[in-house]
Amino acid sequence: MPTATTNAMGIVAAADGCVGTLMMLESRPPEGMYFCGVGTATPPARYTKAECLDAFQKSEWFARLDARAHVVARTVLQRDNGIDTRRLAVDSLAEVFHIDPNTLARRFLKHAPTLAADAGQRALDQSSLSAADIGAVVVSTCTGYLCPGLSGYVVERLGLRADVQAFDLVGQGCAAALPNLQLAHALLSVNTCEHVLSICVEVSSAAMYLDNDPGVLISACLFGDGAGAAVVSRQPKTTGRRVKWIDSSSLINPEERKALMFEQRDGMLRNILSRAVPTLAADYAHRVLKIVLGRAGLHTADINAWIIHAGGRDVLLAVERELGLGPQDLRYSAAMLKEYGNLSSAFVYFVLEAALNNHAPDGWWWLSSFGAGFSCHGALLKVQE
Repeated sequence: MPTATTNAMGIVAAADGCVGTLMMLESRPPEGMYFCGVGTATPPARYTKAECLDAFQKSEWFARLDARAHVVARTVLQRDNGIDTRRLAVDSLAEVFHIDPNTLARRFLKHAPTLAADAGQRALDQSSLSAADIGAVVVSTCTGYLCPGLSGYVVERLGLRADVQAFDLVGQGCAAALPNLQLAHALLSVNTCEHVLSICVEVSSAAMYLDNDPGVLISACLFGDGAGAAVVSRQPKTTGRRVKWIDSSSLINPEERKALMFEQRDGMLRNILSRAVPTLAADYAHRVLKIVLGRAGLHTADINAWIIHAGGRDVLLAVERELGLGPQDLRYSAAMLKEYGNLSSAFVYFVLEAALNNHAPDGWWWLSSFGAGFSCHGALLKVQE
């Protein structure tokens, strides 16, 4: 009987023992990891910087903090810091200043599962897949803690299968989206499942903390609430653009841990934010980019769209300078920062969604996040019609 073998290019070679013949089968995209749907979610309440400053000045906290703290808050909320509005999971800004462990824990429990599930459902809808198709779900957060974890709430709300593989990743801060997707890539690579739902959700208003430290005050003025999600699969969608994960790399330096981190104080999360963050973020972002582009034989000029986490305006400007980019290159990050503030781990899903919706040019795209650790991650994507 004739035998046949298939080579890496999808060409079948049939041999009858004497003369070999070649038959080209209908080409099928190589297996890997493809983004098949992206979704985001935020609370409905939208607040401007002016509204936030007014609420702070009317709160009891204003009198409890010193004059320098007043100057810091006014400076951040009155100058052009790259942020115009934020979404917060409160019905009024007065609620933001109810700061105690029980209130913050209830806020996280109420809103984190809802935001995560809403973003996940939108990603599912865009992928044209059903909940039954999802073989694994990976959920990241740093602004609250639940046990059982958030993944169980997502399974319940979305109606995922009882045998779905569920993973909860915590403590990776703003950088978490890329490790989340790296785990998804690993699951797909070992044929554990065909489709993974990746979710990052942060309720920063549930991690509110105030004192006279400038870093604490600046953090309170920068962060918003929201969730981002992506359905990633071993094969691309049959219609629309193909967004393929090509390669990624990470760097972490525990010696810089104290530059950006949460600490526990009085039963609550207190954010430590140092002046070194913009420089660290830019340096690490550049180093990770060089590693991956070097392996691919590419250069910065080959990147057609930049999907970059924006910790704040100063961070974005530092990254722009370090990578030799112009403001137009980081326009999607800047636009999302202006509208939503720093959404921590969820932010890059918003940037990716914006680039896709705006029909950013096909070709090589760069996806990067950085944050607590101090850590930085980057991934090379290939986008094609």
